[in-house]
Amino acid sequence: MAEDSNTGGGGAGMAFIVGALVVVVAVLAFLMFSGGFTQKKKVDVDISASAPQLPAAPKVPDAPKPPSAPQPGG
Repeated sequence: MAEDSNTGGGGAGMAFIVGALVVVVAVLAFLMFSGGFTQKKKVDVDISASAPQLPAAPKVPDAPKPPSAPQPGG
């Protein structure tokens, strides 16, 4: 009888796990060497600008009065 050979495929799972660990270590190393979580930055922004004065808008005319309603009987 022929022997069943179940080789192959097991290395793919191990490669995925090792790759994920390499990525995690790289991210942690980047955070540690760049100051990461403990780096305090003080940002002080002082902006002072004056807005230009616009000319006064023209006055809107009054709306016309509606005509009077007709009266019954007359």
